[in-house]
Amino acid sequence: MDFLDSNQPVFIKREGALGFLMLNRPQKKNAMTEAMWAAIPKAIRALECDTKVRVIVLKSSSAGLFSAGADISELKAIAASQDRRESNRIAIREAQRALRDCGKPTVAQIEGACIGGGCGLALHCDMRFASLSARFGITPAKLGIVYPLSDTKQLIDLVGPARAKSLLFTGRIIGADEALLMGLIDAVYGDDIIAAKTEAFAAEMALMSQYSLYHMKKFIRRVLDGQSDDDEDTAAIFKEAQEGEDAAEGINAFLEKRSANFTWIPDS
Repeated sequence: MDFLDSNQPVFIKREGALGFLMLNRPQKKNAMTEAMWAAIPKAIRALECDTKVRVIVLKSSSAGLFSAGADISELKAIAASQDRRESNRIAIREAQRALRDCGKPTVAQIEGACIGGGCGLALHCDMRFASLSARFGITPAKLGIVYPLSDTKQLIDLVGPARAKSLLFTGRIIGADEALLMGLIDAVYGDDIIAAKTEAFAAEMALMSQYSLYHMKKFIRRVLDGQSDDDEDTAAIFKEAQEGEDAAEGINAFLEKRSANFTWIPDS
């Protein structure tokens, strides 16, 4: 798949230091097919390998959309085949992991419906900004299916077990204000400014040391996975950072009262 082809259901583009992972199936409200799930890890990898990209924004190619979840019409065919059930499960898992484990910060720009698997995509980003018209729901109980454990953990990490149960056990649809109140998203903006606000925040992160962000993101993942104190690895990273190229630049820039020009990039 050519991920630079804007006719594909998943494609990427870059604007300055921002890389965009675009969902592009507007006629189906970006309902996710197995092929789209399978494309996401490769698209993320392409953005990770682009040394000019510092932050990744997940969004729809069309205003007013995010993702209505899984393509229900495809689920019937998947359910009828043991091989398809497994390949679809793996495709979803690998897409979620690719977002969760991406070495660069990720931000979901959410407009319109963010339902089921679409919500799962947003949950695995580092941050989620939504428009006032955004709607959220996790609806497997309405279909007699089960939400993946990884998605469930991400949801619990954000909103706690009681609110996670409230969403999962009812399949109810909530608005952006309620989603913000429960911690499902990080900010709400008017429909006319959501793109500008998301990109401004992403651009602010892009000015920071990528060495710092890369390792602190991994530290946060360790904490969420249960680690509560340093081990030899994290202690070594903390000490080594102080003699790194970005630390030297950051300290000099502070003392010289200028903006830092950080140059570290992760190995591709």
